[in-house]
Order: sequence, then structure tokens, then C-alpha cells
Amino acid sequence: MLGPVLLAASRSDRMRRVVAAAPLTRPVVNRFVAGDELRPALDTVRALTARGLDVTLDHLGEGVTDRATAHATRDAYLRLLEALRDEGLGDRAEVSVKLSAFGQSLPGDGHDIALAGVREVAALATAVGTTVTLDMEDHTTADSTLAVLHELRRDHPRTGAVLQSYLFRTEDDARALAVAGSRVRLVKGAYQEPARVAFQDRREVDRAYVRALRVLFAGDGYPMVGTHDPRMIAIAQNLAARHRRAPDTYEFQMLYGVRTAEQRRLADEGMRMRVYVPYGADWYGYFMRRLAERPANLAFFLRSFGPGR
Repeated sequence: MLGPVLLAASRSDRMRRVVAAAPLTRPVVNRFVAGDELRPALDTVRALTARGLDVTLDHLGEGVTDRATAHATRDAYLRLLEALRDEGLGDRAEVSVKLSAFGQSLPGDGHDIALAGVREVAALATAVGTTVTLDMEDHTTADSTLAVLHELRRDHPRTGAVLQSYLFRTEDDARALAVAGSRVRLVKGAYQEPARVAFQDRREVDRAYVRALRVLFAGDGYPMVGTHDPRMIAIAQNLAARHRRAPDTYEFQMLYGVRTAEQRRLADEGMRMRVYVPYGADWYGYFMRRLAERPANLAFFLRSFGPGR
């Protein structure tokens, strides 16, 4: 029951202030977020790639409410891509974007504002030799996000998408995207969704994840298996063997700071393993969703509120 409570807290300005002021918040945040600025994030990328891991970088922020902030998000990603080019990391690091940070939810022309901003990012990513993956947010943004994907893939065909298995629609979306050149990251989902659009039982979410995995591995696209669940990792490896997929035709993805030993194990076994590395000062929403996903993370964090802290 804590998951929904924490997801609700992720949208609370009051809780944001309380959590940010807690004495031990920063050390816990640092476990999941690679710093507030670009430079420490690049240090993290270099350290991970030196261990044989690939990276996708997310400049944190979502749900912007004005054009100026949307444009600032675009500019932050352009600076990030320029830095990847200058550091020679374009072949090891891509970027992930949340379209709500590009103005998707702005009234009226939010969709067009987000598309224009991310189009600039995708163009620079292509020039740098890397690509963009569009993160999926809550269900109300799914159609807009997939429409942006369709537009971007006209000129930047390696643009990736994210699907969330807890949504009822995902198996159909997976079929539509399991085509040559398409890159799809499959995750379970980390937003609080109503029962009319999403599975509420974890077992149902897991079964839906496996169904979507089967579709993606049977198709002609490039599956990106976003999970820390050992069962799902094993199922993905079995599907890869069944469909005779070479190691460079799919990859695993995990979050920065989560199951790091397993990340290294997969990379050491010749699997392509990509680490999702978030950075930036607007870490609160992302951080609270990580706490909601794993009780162990929450227990570690709550110690910062204990006596004598």
C-alpha cells in the first residue's frame, strides 16, 4: 500500500520541501541521481563505460508549466549532447527525454511545442552519432508521445520509445512498434494509474510484461529490456535464444544505483547492458518513484528521519 502513497507524495510541493530538508536526503538521492550538474554526470558516464556498460542520460524535469522552462530543458539537452560529442562518448551514451519537460502538457499547443523542442535535440543527437529515447509518462500522454515518435522517426529512424506493461494498451502498441529499425524499451511502469486503463495487481503486470516481451522479441525491431527482475531477465534471454537473436540485436537496461552487480554480470557475459543515468536539480519526482518501487529503498531513506539524525 505504500507505493500509491509515495506516488501521490511525488506530486506534493509540501512533501518536496520536507524531503529536500531532511538531513540524509542527499546521500540517498546520490545513490540514484548522478549529481545536480552536467559535469558529475559525465564523470559517471566515463566510469560506467570504462566497465563495459552503455548509458542513457536523463536531464531530470517533468510537467513544466511555461514555455521558458520547456526551452530551458531543450537547451540543457543540447548542452549535454555537445558535451558527449566533445568527450567522444556518442557511441556509448544516448539520451532519454520526458516530453512533459519539453512542454507537452502546456494548454493549447503543448504537443507542438514539445515536438519542436525534441526535434532539435534529435537532430543534434544524430549529428553526434547517438540517439534519443522518448520516456513514457502517465497514460494521458501516451497518444501524444507515440505521435511525436512517429514524426521524429521520419528523419531520425533510431529514435526509441518506451512502453509500460501495466497499461492495457501496451501489447497492441508493442505489435505496432515491433518493426525493422524500431527501438522499444519495455518497463513495468512507475506512475499511479486508474484501474480503467492499467493492471493493479503485480502478477498481472508481470504477465503483461512477458506478453509484450514475446511480441518484441518475435518482431524485427530492437527490444530494450528495462527490468531489474531476475525472472524477466531470464525470460528475455530464453526468448533471445529461441529467436536466434545475436547479442547486438537487443539490450538490457537498468537504473543507475540499482542491482549494480547484476549490471556488471550481464555485461561480463557479453550482453549489452545500458544504465539509465538521471542527473539535474529537479530530482524529487524521480526519487520518490524509486522509493515507491522498492521497499528496501524506502527503509534506507526513512532512517534519515529517525532520532538523533
